[in-house]
Amino acid sequence: MTEHADDSALRALDELRLEVDNTIRDLHGVKERLEQLTSAHAAGAPWSEIVAKQDRPLVVEMITSVLSQLGETGSRFRREQALALRREDLSITRISELFGVSRQRISTILRERPPPVAGAALADGGAL
Repeated sequence: MTEHADDSALRALDELRLEVDNTIRDLHGVKERLEQLTSAHAAGAPWSEIVAKQDRPLVVEMITSVLSQLGETGSRFRREQALALRREDLSITRISELFGVSRQRISTILRERPPPVAGAALADGGAL
């Protein structure tokens, strides 16, 4: 295995770990908002009033954002891990078995262009 392959997969794993930490933090905030909604409704407030008084983002928007970020980061890790396995000379068939997906899906993952990593421009000295 080359150092580059290991570093890419490891960086993606670190990014995923950080995103999981962010997800947990954000979901605690969602839980607090859900408790506030429950309390307001239990106190007799109608839904129209509760929703009108809610701060943005709404709970559903918060959940959508959290899931989107986690999905993107998870996909980056999956791709880097598949690439690292391929560089270790594992066949596409074997990688598909390990990942529990079809050979076609692994082929697609290996061909995908990775989306830009948030903050990468700043890390490289560029500007956003």
